[in-house]
Amino acid sequence: MKFLKRGMKMVIVSSYPPRECGLATFSTDIVKALAAIFGTTLPVEICALQNGNTKLKYGPEVTNVLRTSRADNYRKIAHKLNERDDVGLVCIQHEFGLFGGVYGEHLLGFLLALDKPVITIFHSVIPNPSTKRKIIVQTIDNLSDKIIVLTNNSKDILMQHYSCSKTKIKVIPHGIHTVLWDEKEKRKLKHNYEGKTILSTFGLISANKSIETVLHALPEIVSKHPEIRYLVIGKTHPEVVKQEGEKYRNTLKELVQELDLESHVVFIDRYLKLKQLLDYLTLSDIYLFTSKDPHQAVSGTLCYAMACGCAVIANPIPHAEEIVHKDRGILLEEFDNTSAFKKAITELLDDKQKQLELSKNAFSKSQENAWENTAIQYGLVFGELTNRTEDLRFNLPPIKLDHIKALTTDVGILQFSKFCKPDPNSGYTIDDNARALINMVLYHENYADENVLNLADIYLSFIEGMQRDDGWFDNYKNFQGQLTNQNQEVNLEDANGRVLWSLGYVIAHKKALPINLVLRALKCWDKALPNIAKIHSPRAVAYAIKGLYHYHSAFQDQKSKELATELAAVLLHHYKINSKENWNWFEEYMAYANNVLPEAMMYSYLITDNTKFKEISEISLDFLLANYFMKGQLKIISNKKWFKKKNEKEFYGEQPIEVATTMISLDLFYKITKKKKYKNQLELAFSWFLGNNHLKQIMYNPINGGAYDGLEDKNININQGAESTLCFFKAQILMDQYLEKKSKNQKDKNMWIYQPSSKSMS
Repeated sequence: MKFLKRGMKMVIVSSYPPRECGLATFSTDIVKALAAIFGTTLPVEICALQNGNTKLKYGPEVTNVLRTSRADNYRKIAHKLNERDDVGLVCIQHEFGLFGGVYGEHLLGFLLALDKPVITIFHSVIPNPSTKRKIIVQTIDNLSDKIIVLTNNSKDILMQHYSCSKTKIKVIPHGIHTVLWDEKEKRKLKHNYEGKTILSTFGLISANKSIETVLHALPEIVSKHPEIRYLVIGKTHPEVVKQEGEKYRNTLKELVQELDLESHVVFIDRYLKLKQLLDYLTLSDIYLFTSKDPHQAVSGTLCYAMACGCAVIANPIPHAEEIVHKDRGILLEEFDNTSAFKKAITELLDDKQKQLELSKNAFSKSQENAWENTAIQYGLVFGELTNRTEDLRFNLPPIKLDHIKALTTDVGILQFSKFCKPDPNSGYTIDDNARALINMVLYHENYADENVLNLADIYLSFIEGMQRDDGWFDNYKNFQGQLTNQNQEVNLEDANGRVLWSLGYVIAHKKALPINLVLRALKCWDKALPNIAKIHSPRAVAYAIKGLYHYHSAFQDQKSKELATELAAVLLHHYKINSKENWNWFEEYMAYANNVLPEAMMYSYLITDNTKFKEISEISLDFLLANYFMKGQLKIISNKKWFKKKNEKEFYGEQPIEVATTMISLDLFYKITKKKKYKNQLELAFSWFLGNNHLKQIMYNPINGGAYDGLEDKNININQGAESTLCFFKAQILMDQYLEKKSKNQKDKNMWIYQPSSKSMS
């Protein structure tokens, strides 16, 4: 029987589906994101806020229902939570209209009775408050351990207009759902909008939306752009329906008829499920944020639209002023201005390049606020207030082949992508196809998936096609199938070493792979082997040694052992002339793929039994790791500047390849030495992908399994090239192997790995 540790649950107090409102949707997204990131190590329950006597059918996560109109109900629920040892923190989603009493003052009774850490999330922060409102907010501030707001503007208002403590307030932006950049035309086709330019506005409809402002602008626009379709997405707000029915919507429909816009305006009058909503926002070209409430603190709809790659035109609510910069959209200067909307819409319709640039920039910047990243922030606040950070564990995301398949053509795997969209102009490299070949064999070995052998065949065919008559390999080929000038301009040693590694890896798995695949790899290997004498650069030598090890494991021949001994001597020579006191390394600097050097020395030991090779391998790897792991995080060598003996280390510019190669080495060293430190560091290295990095952001695309290309100082490069994606893919397979062993030993299938560091992540 499993017991939950004391205080490991979070209870969220909020409206919740099937209730239809923005906070219900927000809380649902938080619950799902926390489950995806932290799994069973941060379970969440809901205390659902319910007005009136309407009975709603909730999911199992709703364990309490608070009747907001009954003042005594607040204290009763608080006392129930106080009695529970498993509840560590209560998170209140706050809107003034959600709670009973004047300005929701009934909530104060709940807070006064509650004996648990509390965070309050203010979704609406009104400037220039009345005395009553100010007192209530100040009391909530005093009774909360942490205040969370969604914008910097809200933080400023709380400090300046309510005198709230700066140290208690934390800004965690509204989360967004990740979508794929290249889906717009597919979604248009799906919804029968092919060839149309789509404008849209989304949200629960009320007069505050001011949609008529856009409708009045459309007649002149559609006369020039008849392909326009304006989608008004969402049902009327339930509270509005109670008060006045569909009066506002009917006036809009009448206006559409009056302006002869029936062919251009579509009302999608329903509460959309998430997938449907994201479909409509993804197919939209321009999103029109028409709300005329100058005090609206935050707009989830605006965030979602920008994250779906819409060029936005927005009225100047504070949130829009904060996120709609001139390179991401058009921010209007005043509300209710039909002429301004007409001018802005026309500008984007006439300048498709500007429209595209705004879309790209909005999409790119929004990804830092993915719900997964938001969940990490909330998890860290939970850990801080409950002293339970060390009990949190990151989930292992599912292993996906989607992006690898998208990058792969009949020729091979393309080198780069723009966001997630494969870029044919980048062409192909043998480097990436060699990596891809190894990955498919590894995946086949671990999951017995015969389908990946088709991909392996493509990657091996590419390698075969790049081999010259003398056995040497070219590296670069363009999309048209022609070798490029880079093959004459760039040193090809590393690429050739990497190919030998991949061929040796295929040969080593001869019993599990189709014989034809193995024979083709053998043919390339035999033709290439004489060229090992041409290889001199340390990394190329190291890759070749890895290939020789795998080949030797299959045939145990003397020739491969002799070659490995010769190449290991080359690395040993580099080590002897460059290593000094406090610099146990093969070169005068640390550059890229550093781990392959000590790894190759360990493989040399495995082939030759020369203990000197093993000694140098451990000394050099430990020296490298001492420069990589600090304060509970992996901090790899920057791609901006190599780390030299006498230089200060450059940070940022971190790339997935270095993380993955670190893990590959740690995996080998743990298996050989059985030293637990290597296993622990392997788990810690993988957590870099999951958010244990200086930006506290995931380094992968949760939709397609692609990996982001780089971790910079203040942002992530969200392009998803082959190298990054293949490195993440291999790292996942390695990590999954350890989790499988752990689950068997513990008889527990919890899929979690290294915890976020309280030092580095808080």
